[in-house]
Formats: sequence, C-alpha cells, structure tokens
Amino acid sequence: MLRNQIQPKSYCQLISSGAFLRQRGGMRHQYGTSAVGAAVGAVKTTAATLAQRYSYSTSFYSSSSSSSSSFSSSFTTTTKSISPSKSYLKPRFSFQSQNFSTMAPAAHYYADTKAPITPLEVKHHFELLADNDKHYAHHMSRASHFGTRVVLRQVSPESETIYDIILSLHATVKGIYDETTLKDASAQDVQYYLEYASQFLSNLGNYKSFGDVKFVPRLTPEAFKSIVSVDSKALELYNTVEKAIFSTEPEAANLLGYADKGHVTSYYSPNVTKEEIDTIQGALAAKGVLPENTRLFKDEKGFKLLIASANTFADSEDKTIPHESIELPNGLGTLEFVYGDHSKEFAKIVEEMEGALKYAANETQEKMLKAYIQSFKTGSMEEHKESQKYWVKDIGPKVETNIGFIETYRDPAGIRGEWEGLVAMINTERTKKFSELVEKAKDYIGQLPWPKAFEKDVFTPPDFTSLEVLTFAGSGIPAGINIPNYDDVRLNVGFKNVSLGNVLSAKAPNEKTTFLKPEDAPLHDKLRGPSFEVQVGIHELLGHGTGKLLSENSDGTFNFDKENPPISPITGKPVTTYYKKGETWGSVFGSLAGSYEECRAETVAMYLATDKSLLKIFGHGETGEENADDVLYIAYLMMARAGLLGLEFWDPITKKWGQPHMQARFSILKCFLNAGEDFVKLETSKEDYSDLVISLDRSKILSVGKKAVGDYLQKLHIYKTTADYANGSALYNEMTEVGPELAKFRDIVIKSKLPRKQFVQANTVIEDGKVVFKEYESTPVGMIESFAARAV
Repeated sequence: MLRNQIQPKSYCQLISSGAFLRQRGGMRHQYGTSAVGAAVGAVKTTAATLAQRYSYSTSFYSSSSSSSSSFSSSFTTTTKSISPSKSYLKPRFSFQSQNFSTMAPAAHYYADTKAPITPLEVKHHFELLADNDKHYAHHMSRASHFGTRVVLRQVSPESETIYDIILSLHATVKGIYDETTLKDASAQDVQYYLEYASQFLSNLGNYKSFGDVKFVPRLTPEAFKSIVSVDSKALELYNTVEKAIFSTEPEAANLLGYADKGHVTSYYSPNVTKEEIDTIQGALAAKGVLPENTRLFKDEKGFKLLIASANTFADSEDKTIPHESIELPNGLGTLEFVYGDHSKEFAKIVEEMEGALKYAANETQEKMLKAYIQSFKTGSMEEHKESQKYWVKDIGPKVETNIGFIETYRDPAGIRGEWEGLVAMINTERTKKFSELVEKAKDYIGQLPWPKAFEKDVFTPPDFTSLEVLTFAGSGIPAGINIPNYDDVRLNVGFKNVSLGNVLSAKAPNEKTTFLKPEDAPLHDKLRGPSFEVQVGIHELLGHGTGKLLSENSDGTFNFDKENPPISPITGKPVTTYYKKGETWGSVFGSLAGSYEECRAETVAMYLATDKSLLKIFGHGETGEENADDVLYIAYLMMARAGLLGLEFWDPITKKWGQPHMQARFSILKCFLNAGEDFVKLETSKEDYSDLVISLDRSKILSVGKKAVGDYLQKLHIYKTTADYANGSALYNEMTEVGPELAKFRDIVIKSKLPRKQFVQANTVIEDGKVVFKEYESTPVGMIESFAARAV
C-alpha cells in the first residue's frame, strides 16, 4: 500500500515522494513468543514520563460503569462488563493547562502550511451506479465513517478530544472563520489554526499517518486558546489537552511506538512493556485468539484485553470468541477479556451494515455482510475472517468494499489493527490492463530468481481491479491494496489486488520535483504516472502474491519434502529452516516483517519491470512518447529518489525507522548504490548539499541494475520462505542501516520536503428516498465541513 509524506504532483509521484503500497501478503499475525517477565523499572519510567507530558492527575482511561478497578499509573476501566448506556471506553483527561509561550517546538514538528488540498473526485463513477448500488454504497460508507472515533483513540490519548474541539468550534461559528466570528484573532493565526485542523482531520490524529511523527500547531497556545474561546465547550475541552497538543518534549514521545521506549501508543496502557506484550501474545496465540480488534491494559490484578464489539458481554452462543480469563506465564497474573470497547460506535456500524444488507447484489455479498455483522456485534475475529473469504469470492462487484481492523503498522508490536473502511467503484478501462497482467502472471512468476520449490504449488490468479474511491475511513488513504492479510485465507481461498485510481491520479499544482538532474525532470514529470501504474500492478500482484512458506502443517505433515528439502540457490545446500507448527511469517520475523515484505514486493517490481512484454500490457512499446525504455528508466529513477526521501523517516538519535515503506525503499537505494560501476551516484558540490542530485546510468539498468536487484530479491525471498530469521534479519538490518555517508544528506532532505497532499472526501445522504452525492470545497474549511456533515 502506498502512503506519501512528501506530496506528489501526480499519482506516480506517490512513490517518489513517500507514497505507500500497503503491505499485504500474510504478515498480519505477528505473535511474539518471548517469555520475559515485566520490566518494573521501565514501567515506572514510562508512567512518569507520560505523567510529566500529559500532567494527568486522576484517570487516563475511564468507563462510566460503576464496576471498575484502578490500573497502576492512574488507569481505570471495567473488569466484567461495560454499561450499555455509555459502553465504550473513551479517554478522559485531567491535563493541567500551562503557558507555553517560551516553549517553541522544533520547526520540523510544525503542521504543514499551504498544503495542497484536493477533492477525491468520484462523482462521475458514483452517478453511473444503479439506485440499489447507490444505497449499498451509502450504508457501507456510513459504516466506515462510524469508525472515525475508533481511529482517533488508536492514535493518541488526546486525539479524540482535539477532534471534538475542531467540530464544536465549527458548529459555533457556522463554518465562518473571519473577524465577524473570531474578533480577537489575527488572520495569520486563523490560517494556522485551519491548517492544523485540516491536517489533523486528514490524518485522523495528531501524528502523521505516514511516518508516525507528531505535528503541532504553528500558532501559539495563547492564540489557539483565543480562537476556541468563542465556544465554551471547545474552550473547556482545550483546557484539558493544551499541553498534549503543543508539547514536543520528551523527544521520544513525538514518535508512535513502545511506551517503555518513551514513545506513545494508545494500543496499550503506558505501564505495559514490550516483553509483556510478547508474552501475552504468545499466550493468546496458543489459545487461537486473534488480536487485531483489541487493546491491552494492565492493573495490579493483571491484564485486561479490551475487545471491540457492539455487545458489552461475551456472547455465549458464539464459540469463536474467548469467554474465560486465562492465567499468564512468568507470574504476570491473569488476562481478562472485556467486551464492548468502542461499543457505541460498533452499534452504529452494525446498524448501517444491516441497512446495506437490504441492497446486497448477490448471495455472496449477503453472506459477507452477515459475517461482518456477527464479527462487529460479538468481537469475533474468526467471523471477520469468514467475511474475508466471501469478499475474495465476490468477483467484480459494482461497489467494492472492505472494512475492519485491517493494517497493523501503527501498533508497535505489529499485531493490532487500525480501523479502516473502503467503499469504491470499478474503473473498467484501467482494470482491463490489470486483468491481462493477471492472465499472464504465471509466465512472469517463472522469471523470478528462485526455483519452483520456493513458489506456491498452484498460483490462484487474484481479482485485480482499478477502483475509484468514494470513502476511505482511516488515518491515511492508500494507492494500492492487496488483502486479506490472513495467511490461511490467502493460501486456501485467495486475495484481491486493487489499485485506487482517483488517489493515484490526484494532482497538486505547481510542485517542484527535488533531487533530479535538470535534464531528467521533464521526462520524470511526463512519465511518472505511467511508470508508477506499472509498478503498482507488479508490486501488488506479483510481489505480495508470490512465495511459498515452507511449513509444518497443523497435522504434523509438511508442505514440502522434509526428507529431501529444496536446495537453497544462495548456499547451494539443502535448506535447514522452515515454519514450525503454529508459526507464521509474522511470528517469526516480528516487527521486521512489514517493511521486509514491502521491500520484497518492491524489488519484484523493479526486477520484472525490465520485461518489455510486461510493459507492453500497459501500452508501452518500443516507440512513442511513452516507450518502454523511458518508462523503465523513470521507474528506477523514482525508486532511487524515494529511497533518498526515506531519510526523513529515519531518526538519527534513536536509529529508528518511522515508516516501513520508506525503510524498504531506502534499502533499494543502497542496493543500487552498492551495485557499483557507477550505476547510481549521489552528486553534490556544495557543503550544505543543496545541489544534491541522483545520477542513474540508464544504459546499465538491464545489466548492472537488474542483477543487483535480482541478487537482493533472491536473498529476501529465500530467507522469508524458509523462516530463516537469523540471515533474513541480518541482511535487512544491514541494508537499512544508515551510515554516515548517507546520514549526512538527511538535513537537506528534510529542508526540501513538500507538504503532504490532503484529500477532501465526499459524503452521501438520503433525501426523499434517493441517495444524494455531496461535495465540499478543497480548502481547510471544506475539510472540516466534510467531517462535520458526517456527525460521527
């Protein structure tokens, strides 16, 4: 999937500016098995750090239920059930308001100014739908958006309160932000407030969806307070989160990550350590409990696993969900299952999906929706898995949807999913190209640099569709998707690849492309679209869609000849490692799995893009303005540039990568640089590197470049398929290590970065029995209005 921090001028620049092809390919379930006791010192340090940052004095999380018990570090939640009247767990704070006029944050944490805002244009495709399909799309869109507050709670403790401030103020001023409503605010401060609000809504939180770095308003706390003071409710809320909005200290808390490392996460209470998360996940895996829709909190009696569901109790008739508490190893106490996390929202989600059920186009959609509804009612992830089986089988629907806790990037442990919902329509013309690639997939898979023993026994061509997005409810909109992520569903049923066309084709005007030679810029600007379309197709279909995990089956048999194991093309000897019973790709490679798999898919794209017959599928022949040689050159140049831009997402202090896709692309840049023969060089003559450009010798792509990519890809693939974590992690850590020769360019990369593009999404409403399409201005006020109109 593609996310972009530097905003593209056109869809292909998504890759070169940090767009993401969202990782799929069965790495969802990253079950930790480490049996390590709680690190008490780390807990105390983390709790103290957060208490200092947020100045909370009573409770961090609370429930309205009268049955509660105190968590250490000032946490409270229910222990048995949650009150139906206010059954969802919600952050509640007692922040101390402070004066921050002398505490200016570092400039790189400021919210974007003059960021490009563009509509997610889809009206034409929506209006082509039949009335029945419009109603189906409407209800699925509403169901998706009702998860907005779930995302906010998953990002940071303060995000939901900031959201309420923005919407409450908007209602009070009736969408008018000028001297008539904000008499004491300067025009500059109002602009900065609106830019912050727009970026916040675009990311659904105060941490960037691409990079997981905090951003803060450009105006002062006093100016912000002056603006919101015209609304008593907004002012009251603001006083509880002022410090959380503006604070950029301690430094580590500006990144999402493990709390015991000083970072911020809302998937866990601050007193839960990484070691405890790993141990508990091992216990859950042993019980067959999937963690995607959960959060984990701790008190003096043990741990609470909060499960997202409309029900506030464990449904006794649903055998796919846990009912009894379990004892944890290593003296960690008990783990109690608490249902009803976000129950208010999930009740609405279920209601809308029941509405969509009336307009299902076929029996497969009906079964899919019923499984979704059961999952969201009871909290059963097994039912969600069932929904995905039907989703895969629903081939070529007029309205494509997918919804749930899908991606696990933002959970530091890589196991708990962030809510998202997709509603889109098919782009028939572009889908034809992808369909031809699907038909010829076996031919191209045979060219990849590994023997058949390391490839799936039977390749099941997935559904590959180009979509025009009506709704994408979540922290960021991808450009390509390959789902579901459940290993067994992908292996036994299949998966779908979708390219989100109106995300790809969205353009921001007057954007300069950085770090390219003057002679390369015109060709890049002309062909980045076609080049990126090729890369998306290969990445999603032949990247994430390939590879056989050599495994022991649940019945003790093997999916390969264990007595005569395949010969590794790396060592020339029989492989000695494989996935043992109960192990998955994610459980073996852990937090490394996501970025590693992105890198494997990207290198597949670079390797196969050299095949001219494949490029011809996309309309690029030997001659013409979009000829194959030029498209290939720009594809490699874009990847090199994306790797350089990736330095923004590497922290030189913690040595931590904040974005897995850009980590992957950086490693491919290193692969290019390490290829030798001056295939790729970074050229500069100034001390501040302000003239830094990428030099790529296009005459060496088919010789030097393809060989280097093939060698790297082969190792990535073989280590993955054979569960060889020792060699795989050593390779990837080496290739993503930022040495001084490249780290020196980070400052100029950051100085040259461009604001991220923001998308204003349309809404649908029902008027006189008809579904009506509503659009909004491509401005910060339009962004706010689009959210306000949803009333979620």
